[in-house]
Amino acid sequence: MEKVKLSSKRKEKGISQSFVAENLCMDVSCYNRREKGQIKITLQEWEKIAKLLDVPTSDIFESDENQVFICKDNSTIHYQGTNNIFSIPEHLLETQRKYIELLEKEISNLRAIIDV
Repeated sequence: MEKVKLSSKRKEKGISQSFVAENLCMDVSCYNRREKGQIKITLQEWEKIAKLLDVPTSDIFESDENQVFICKDNSTIHYQGTNNIFSIPEHLLETQRKYIELLEKEISNLRAIIDV
């Protein structure tokens, strides 16, 4: 999700992306991806950018928490640009654990047969 407040304030102040990028010790394309919301901006970066623009952080900050997808199996995906956080319900994890345990027993039995 594009950081509209940030890009608007940066343009209003007449500051280029290359100037901000240089002060954050990154190349322009890397900063551009942050401003477009493709890469998460860290708290330290928000603070440095606010200082560069001479504004309070609250004037430019926009949360990366923007989209939540709920899947058919009730798992959720929190979409944050290129950073995705998956949340899987415990009952599904338990089912997978049992299946893994069953597969491990089967592998063990097959190894025993091969070793005979």
